[in-house]
Parts: sequence; C-alpha cells; structure tokens
Amino acid sequence: MEKLGKEAKDKITGFQGIITSKHIYLYGCSQYALTPKVDKDGKTQDTSYFDEGRLEIIGEGIIPQDVQSKDPGCDFREHP
Repeated sequence: MEKLGKEAKDKITGFQGIITSKHIYLYGCSQYALTPKVDKDGKTQDTSYFDEGRLEIIGEGIIPQDVQSKDPGCDFREHP
C-alpha cells in the first residue's frame, strides 16, 4: 500500500499517472491502477491497470490524506 498516491510510469508503454488503487487477484497477480492527469483540453482520461513489475515510481505524487474527507465515500456506505 506504500505505493498508493505515488506518480508512476509503465516501463513498456510510457503511460503515466497516479497510483489510485491496488488489486490482488485470487491467482496471485497484483495490479495497480494508474489514473492520468487531464488532457490538454481539460478532459479526464481513462484509468489503466498494470502488473506491479511494469511500474516505475517517478514522483511523490500525492499523499492519501490529501484526498480524504469526512464522508469516506461509497465503499463504506451500506448498500441498498
């Protein structure tokens, strides 16, 4: 979890973004979600997922506490 919030780059494609989540699959594979910055027109781009070994940390990014709020979000709410 120490990688969450870091700025990273995929070693193969050069895709860059902030690591926003980690996924651990049943069969042992770990992937991280990279969320890129908005494009030159101010539009959001799609998050992409990469195996852990493909990522290179290139910057400090943002610390998770900087994006937390009093309302923890939909994952902590009771589902209907």
